[in-house]
Amino acid sequence: MAITAQMVKELREATGAGPLDCKKALETTGGDIDKAIEYLREKGIAKAAKKLSAGRTMNEGLIESYLHFNNRLGVLVEVNCETDFVANTETFRNFAKDIALHIANLKPEYIRREDVPEAVVEAERQLQRRRAIEEGKPEHIADKVVEGRMNDFFKEIVLMEQEFLKDDSKTVSQLLSEVVAEVGESIEIRRFARFALGEADNNDASEE
Repeated sequence: MAITAQMVKELREATGAGPLDCKKALETTGGDIDKAIEYLREKGIAKAAKKLSAGRTMNEGLIESYLHFNNRLGVLVEVNCETDFVANTETFRNFAKDIALHIANLKPEYIRREDVPEAVVEAERQLQRRRAIEEGKPEHIADKVVEGRMNDFFKEIVLMEQEFLKDDSKTVSQLLSEVVAEVGESIEIRRFARFALGEADNNDASEE
C-alpha cells in the first residue's frame, strides 16, 4: 500500500511523532493508522526504558501527598524528573498523585526488588523451600516452585512490580515507562512513606 503525505500528516497529528517515524510506522503496519499509533507508542516506551537507565540527573520533581478522608491513613511520595518544565505538567502531576493513591491502597514496602534486604529475601526463600518440601515436592521441582513463589512475594511488597491500582493490566513499572515516553525525559519514584494510624511500624522506602 502506498503511504501518502496525508496519511503521514494524520499520524503526526495523532501522535506528535516526527514525519520519518510516522512514515516508517505506516510502512511497517501496511498503512493501518491504528496499528501505526500502537507501533509508535511501543517504540516510545522502548526509548523510555533506555532513558530510565541512562544515568541522567533528576533533581526536579515534587513531593505528593495523599490523606484518606478519615485522616487515619496518609502517604508522602517523592517523584523526580529532569526539568521543572516536566514537573509542572499535568501528566507528571497526575502520575505522582496516582502513585500516592496506589501506595495508600496496596501497601508496598520497597520501591524495587533490589531494595529488599538480602536477609529478608533469604528468610522468605527458606520459608518457601520448607513449605514446598512439606507439600511433598521433589527437590528438582521444589526449586522451581520456590522461584515462582518468590516472584509472587516480590509482587506483593515491591512497588514497581505491583499491578497498578487503576489498571491491573500493567505494573507500576510499565506505567512509569509509559509516562517517561509521554513526557520525553527520565522519571523516578525516589522514596515514599506510608502512615496508618495504629500500625506498629510505618513504611519508609527510599533510594539510598
